[in-house]
Amino acid sequence: MKKLTLFILAAAFTFSNAFAQKDKDAKAILNKLSTQYRSYDAVKTDFTLLVDNPQANLKQTQSGTLVAKSKTNKYKVTIYETGKTVSQEIISDGKSQWTYLKDANEVQLADADNSEEAFNPAKIFTMYEKGYKYIYTGLQKAGGKTYQVIDLTPESEKTSYFKVRLMVDKEKNQLYSANIFDKNGSHYTYTLKTFAAVKGITDAAFAYDKKAHPGAELVDLR
Repeated sequence: MKKLTLFILAAAFTFSNAFAQKDKDAKAILNKLSTQYRSYDAVKTDFTLLVDNPQANLKQTQSGTLVAKSKTNKYKVTIYETGKTVSQEIISDGKSQWTYLKDANEVQLADADNSEEAFNPAKIFTMYEKGYKYIYTGLQKAGGKTYQVIDLTPESEKTSYFKVRLMVDKEKNQLYSANIFDKNGSHYTYTLKTFAAVKGITDAAFAYDKKAHPGAELVDLR
């Protein structure tokens, strides 16, 4: 019995050490990702979004573009139907958020949600810094490349999702994908197709342009 107890204690010690080491590895990877992202004034990414909800028998893929200011909470997300036809836009200047819906020809105005519970596209590269536990789960190969996989768990129970899985390109030190596990059973997978630093983007790019959406009804939700 004594030997068994010692074995259990030793196993538990090894297990906790392994997780501590993985947490340390995850932080090192995420710190490098965050540092590189913050070194740019703004970034632009082209991505695909896979929405998968087995319970609702729903599975669809959309393409989009994200432009974000790395040092502020400003971003613009554009979702396309086919080709470059815009179906939805989400624009935030850090204080207000405009959501344009082409099908309804309306724009919804709301206060920007800067809480830790909100999933903010502009913070996808730095979200781990506050309100999350994280662990490095190992390497995964896809398309001939090797990615580092990190699982983030929100500390708040108020979030609509319970886990975010990040895949980071080991060679380029760039985010490859983010898989969001929603509590309702849905999975949202953002896969970055391109990533580039951009210069000369003014604050006007992160404000709603009425002229670009003639006739759209404004719905004020504030």
